[in-house]
Amino acid sequence: MENNIKVISERVDDIPLLLAEISRMGIAQIMDTHFPAHGNWGGLSLGALSSIWLSHILSEGDHRLNQVQDWAEHRLESLSRCMEMSVRGLDFTDDRLGAILDFLSKDDPWDAFECELTRRLLRVYDLSVEQSIRLDSTSAAGYWRVDEAGLFQLGHSKDHRPDLPQVKVMLSSLDPLGMPLCTDVVSGQQADDPLYIPAIDKVQQTFQKKGLLFIGDTKMAALGTRAHVAKHQDYYLCPLPKLQLSDTVLDGYLQTVWDGRQPLTPIYGDNGEAEKGKIAEGYQLLQTQTAEIEGEEICWQERRLVVRSLKLAESGKAALDKRLQETQRKLLKFNERQQGKKCYRSQEELQPQVEKILHNTHLQELLIVEYHQQGNLRSLRKYKDKPERLLDEREVTISVTINQSAYENTVQRLGWRVYATNADENKLPFSRAILAYRSEFLIERNFGRLKGRPLSLRPMYLQTEERIIGLIRLLSIALRVLVLIEYQLRQQLEQQQIVLRGLYQGNPKRETTTPTTEQVLKAFQYITLTIIYQQQHVIYHLTELNELQNKILELLKFSIRIYSKLTGEFLEPG
Repeated sequence: MENNIKVISERVDDIPLLLAEISRMGIAQIMDTHFPAHGNWGGLSLGALSSIWLSHILSEGDHRLNQVQDWAEHRLESLSRCMEMSVRGLDFTDDRLGAILDFLSKDDPWDAFECELTRRLLRVYDLSVEQSIRLDSTSAAGYWRVDEAGLFQLGHSKDHRPDLPQVKVMLSSLDPLGMPLCTDVVSGQQADDPLYIPAIDKVQQTFQKKGLLFIGDTKMAALGTRAHVAKHQDYYLCPLPKLQLSDTVLDGYLQTVWDGRQPLTPIYGDNGEAEKGKIAEGYQLLQTQTAEIEGEEICWQERRLVVRSLKLAESGKAALDKRLQETQRKLLKFNERQQGKKCYRSQEELQPQVEKILHNTHLQELLIVEYHQQGNLRSLRKYKDKPERLLDEREVTISVTINQSAYENTVQRLGWRVYATNADENKLPFSRAILAYRSEFLIERNFGRLKGRPLSLRPMYLQTEERIIGLIRLLSIALRVLVLIEYQLRQQLEQQQIVLRGLYQGNPKRETTTPTTEQVLKAFQYITLTIIYQQQHVIYHLTELNELQNKILELLKFSIRIYSKLTGEFLEPG
């Protein structure tokens, strides 16, 4: 009698880990509350379907709708056991996934959902709201059609593609995690400056408390934005651009330093108080600011932090020296004589070419160019059919020297920047303010994740504005998952004073205390669930987790059950 055996293998990998983290964040429940589906919606709820889709995006690094159904159909048993509910391939059709994006594109439900999600994450993960909140924007370009009143518009491109229409994303993040708090999607032609006040208002509505510290770049430094923050009894920290701080005012701040009348306070990095850790120096002064908001005059005290970054000054001087050398070399090529090369006969003819180079390199004040006339006009007698004539043997050469006084004045201004804050010294000490701003890489890293791997916002294959807004918002939820997994791991490693070993391929003994979520997810590759159907019996076998994988689960405070339940084994490890 023949035994009929059927064997099915499903790649499990990091899916149970991701779904467990998504479940702990409460995304499904909050989504089902704020985005109620209509009565004809069957199968998985919108929240459960979104949770699985998020796990696909994070695991595969692919947000395309048409890839999800095939992926799910090859993992139906694993997904059903992870979710503890029946999962079908038809739950993941393009139409149903598109419906999720339609729901997420609705502004009022999204704002309520995002607000509740943020509050839950602060509570569940014990995140301190005393930390600063960082704001910045980015753009995402694509091959879309420009509509005059549409979302896709030509504008200043941060992707260096001004020829392509784009959308803008304004992100508010909690330091030092970089966890997104609020996400705004606006049309691509808008300037960054007006985006800050709506983003700040959303954060204030979420926290419903005073005394928040908002950190932004020079585009947040508009006087109206600073006044808005001060009016609501919150704090700001941002560098001042030339529009808010002229060169004349800056020179006045620096003159006291150059005269030796103003002592400087050293600023050290996080590596200690040793001199080798010194990264900057500066001083602070107090000014009174006034502005009018909706007919009401606002008056507040602002600290100006005048700071010189040593590294920025050093790199600025190196760049200036290189630019001077290259410009001198380019100018002196006018003195070279070779066949086919134009020979300039007068200063009037050569000077426009020299001034064009100086203008393009902005070195008019730093380089001194002198013109030297050589040769003369020589008379040639008549010869055969050629009449008597004058031969112009004159030529102009130049010498180029550096204006040493102007050079020294330029160098001593390098590296200086003025920051503005309305927080007093007790709330935000001088050194801490500078170190806080220098952590701006956190939000830039999130933009890198959002637009590159693993979230891959670019390229975007959707065309309808509503669904693009919904997709960006969905990816902002996925970004929260990445940030929180990383935060928990690093926090536990720091608290337990241990290291994680085995994350680096090719160097299994290399240790780290700062693992990334991308590394962690990659460590769960090649975990397979094998299902053997033999007559009336079904046998489940799961690839055994290795030491590194078990350690990661322990650090994340997940039970081994999130994997063992795929086989029906619910015993904790001995």
